[in-house]
Amino acid sequence: MDKQPDEVAGMFDGVAKHYDRTNAVLSAGNAYLWRIATVRAVAPQSGERILDLAAGTGTSSVALSHTGAKVIAVDFSPGMIEEGRRKHKNIEFVQADIEKLPFGDDEFDAVTISFGLRNVNDPKAALAEMYRVLKPGGRLVICEFSKPPRALFRMGYQTYLRYVMPAVTAAVSSNREAYTYLADSIAEWPDQGQLSQWIRGAGFIRVAYRNLTSGIVALHRGRKPVDAAVLASVAKRRRATSRRPGAGSSRGASPDALS
Repeated sequence: MDKQPDEVAGMFDGVAKHYDRTNAVLSAGNAYLWRIATVRAVAPQSGERILDLAAGTGTSSVALSHTGAKVIAVDFSPGMIEEGRRKHKNIEFVQADIEKLPFGDDEFDAVTISFGLRNVNDPKAALAEMYRVLKPGGRLVICEFSKPPRALFRMGYQTYLRYVMPAVTAAVSSNREAYTYLADSIAEWPDQGQLSQWIRGAGFIRVAYRNLTSGIVALHRGRKPVDAAVLASVAKRRRATSRRPGAGSSRGASPDALS
């Protein structure tokens, strides 16, 4: 999908006010369970610095902060940031592009993104930025819509996206077009195996995933290497890639979440 940053940001601005309510309805309550699974995978500890990307209104950031970790919530949409700051006074919100994060190297103990990576025009560039800002040994957790492995369940889910979701969003959402985009972006997003390959390609090790809700959602995990030789090898490969003609995709970025 050709995702223009300003257009996607504006679309999310339009759903910010009723964002959490709509997500709860569309997911039949599963959004809460997915959030719990994500927080457990991140395993935030007191004193850690955690970067929550595509944080939307900050619901996930609040859940991550309960153990005493310092959570920075990042989103591309000004409307989401405004709503998040209104709701959650104790969370630090930063409006930023996931492909060009305004943070230094090796700053965070964990980086997580829920339902936002597929909204980035160049997901591989976003993964490279997540790798860059993580400390060696730091944890990556990605919660994202995926492909149910069972054919019958997959067909039923596709029917839900095509016919049921539009009817529901017409009743509960302030911006029906945003959730039409949601269905399209899910349909075009790669499966669990391909996303795992992208994560490994960014330099992460110990890459794994597990399916949630029969594979409607997949929880991906990885670690930034600690070994200096491995870190140097990844850095060398990245420099070589950046020097290639045409390197650095022309696809823009738009990191926002819809769950």
